This record gives sequence, structure tokens and C-alpha cells, in this order.
Amino acid sequence: MPVYAECISPDTFSEKSLEEISALTLWMGNKQRTLGELFNIKREDDNDTESITIRIFGDLSKVRRIGAKMTDGKIFIEDDVGMHLGEMMKGGEITVKGNADSWVGCMMEGGRIEIFGSAGDYVGAPYRGSTQGMKNGTIIIHGNAGNDLGCHMRSGFIEVEGNVGEFAGVNMKDGTILIQEDCKGRAGAFMLNGRIIICGYIPSVLPTFTIDGIRQDIKIDGERIAGPFYRFIGDITEGGEGKLFIKKERNPHLESYEKYL
Repeated sequence: MPVYAECISPDTFSEKSLEEISALTLWMGNKQRTLGELFNIKREDDNDTESITIRIFGDLSKVRRIGAKMTDGKIFIEDDVGMHLGEMMKGGEITVKGNADSWVGCMMEGGRIEIFGSAGDYVGAPYRGSTQGMKNGTIIIHGNAGNDLGCHMRSGFIEVEGNVGEFAGVNMKDGTILIQEDCKGRAGAFMLNGRIIICGYIPSVLPTFTIDGIRQDIKIDGERIAGPFYRFIGDITEGGEGKLFIKKERNPHLESYEKYL
């Protein structure tokens, strides 16, 4: 059964005793439980830091909303974790040594999330029906990610070192998405602004993007990524000015666009 654990947050744990932390309530299915009923909890005081660090061990693949709305501190998760990790977080850091389910950093406003495994769909995206995607912050995924990466993204930075699904940057308004490997397609659909950088293979570019040039490299936070890259502008059906960079050497099937330069 899913466990809704938004109470697992440095903000919630702050200035509470171990007994008060154990008594915090959460939902397991349709029943309310205490944190102490579901977890073995111990406290180790560290006088060298004022911020709180939470370490969680065990399979958390059914545990959702850890770190929701957190503003400070750190959370280390040593295994897989469920949906809505870091939802609406504003600060602090979350590190996951395993995989994460969908909606990592949902409506995120600040802070940093790092996933050493893979993530599901809707990374940095809002709930369905909302247009308030990721507003700020950083998400790093060392594995793969699913569909709708950065949907409705308004600012911030997302990097995926592996492959991603379809519709990366759909409805994107600003920010930067860096994909180190392949994208299944339809990147940047309906985007208005921002940057999507694809260093791997993409089957095709949407017809609502127009080629703008070839860039030898791209600069991100002072670091240069070697190219060359095709640069496309779109989505022109939306009057968008988004930039879609696609690495030339991994996509020889796009050479036909060069005749329009």
C-alpha cells in the first residue's frame, strides 16, 4: 500500500525530540499510522552543524512525498523511493542512491535533488492540469528518465546522464534541460523558451521547429559542452523562441536540414 510521508522532512523534524518525531502521523493506504510504527528511528546529534540530516534505509518504493515543501537540511535515501519526491521543495538537498518513481521535484521551487539511479515520468513537472512546473532548483539523474521530462518547466536546471522518453521539455517556458544520451522524440513540443540540449540520438525533430544554425559548443554555468550542435528554434506554432540543440555527430540523418542555412 502507498505511504504518504510528507512529514519526513528536515523542516518537520526541526526542534522535535525523538518521541515527537516518532509520533508524527502519516497515511498508509486509508489508515493513519505514526512514523514510529513504520520505521525504526534513532537520533545522532551532530554539534558541528545547525541543519538537519535525515538518512533513510530500506525499500521506499511505495513511500511518497518525502521532502515535500522542505526549505533546508539534507535527506539521504539509500534505496529506491516512491513518487513525488521533493514535491514543491524550496531549499536543501535530497540524494537517492537507488531509483525514484514519477514526479521527482514536482513543482519544485529551489534546492537540489540527485538520483544515482533512474527516475520515472514527469520529472520537474506539475500535477496533470496544472501549468506551474518546476520554477527553480537543480535535478541531476545519473540513470534514465521517462516521458514529459521538465513539463511546463519555468526555470532551473535538469540533467539526465542516460536516456529519456518522449516529450522532453513539453510546454517548457524557461530553464535548461541537458540530456547526455538518447531521446525518444517530440522534444520541445509547445515550448515557449528555454534550452534543451540532446547529446545523443533523436529520431526526428518536430516540424514546428526551424533550423537556426550550427554551434561548435554550448556553455552551461561556465562549462562548455563540445559539439558541434544543430540549433533549432521553436515551437513556432506557439510563437516560441525555445532553443533545441542536437549533437551533429550522433544524428547524421539530420544533415538534410543544413541546406536551409
